[in-house]
Amino acid sequence: MPRVKYILLDCDNTLCLSERLAFEACTDLTNEVLEKWGKPERYTVDQLLEDFVGHNFRGMLVGLQKKHGFTMTPEEVDAYVDRELGAVTAKLSEKCKPCPGVPEQLEWAKQQGYPMSVVSTSAKPRVVASVKKTGIDHYFKDEHIFSAATSMEKPSSKPDPAIYNFACEKLGVANKDTVTVEDSKSGATAAMRAGIPLIGYVGVYGIEEGKEKMEQMAKLLTEECKAAVIMYDWKEFPECLKKIESL
Repeated sequence: MPRVKYILLDCDNTLCLSERLAFEACTDLTNEVLEKWGKPERYTVDQLLEDFVGHNFRGMLVGLQKKHGFTMTPEEVDAYVDRELGAVTAKLSEKCKPCPGVPEQLEWAKQQGYPMSVVSTSAKPRVVASVKKTGIDHYFKDEHIFSAATSMEKPSSKPDPAIYNFACEKLGVANKDTVTVEDSKSGATAAMRAGIPLIGYVGVYGIEEGKEKMEQMAKLLTEECKAAVIMYDWKEFPECLKKIESL
């Protein structure tokens, strides 16, 4: 393809090391829900990450109801989503760090003249808290931070491609003329379904879970989600972008 017209970027564990912090904040709420609805199961942070990485809390509550056989009213879901957003945003504002190499590569992309946007499953206040705390917020106009949970009239969650389609429409660019960076199966699947060329970032798994998990994710993102290229470290980003543009 010719030069990419827009770089779209997932936030959690792609730009910012926010996923574990967020799951720490919502594990207590998840277990509170299970207890309140009379379910004996309880989650650790790691178990919750294993089952729901890449999903927002609204999507997690849908999954929990399905998996454990209980029903919440829309109002009850809304109330818990609000509480979770407050808890997570506070934690990210205090502790969030960038994924290694991200600030340098965003500066490189800016110098090359690439416009950039964040396309996340997470609620916008949470995304804004992450990019501000990590000092990368100046690379993105506020109106170019898109959230599947809060930007659209009907809330959604990756792997639904709706947020990618919405973002491209708002940015005035064809899906095929963009590129995105995603770390999770749900995010990568959303990109694939939206017809957006994908760089699969797996370096975060090496940081948090070890080399074996990193290689598993590289295989999954390539085979199941059709990633055009796998990125192990953000310093490889210019080369990955070049590969996409040469396809």
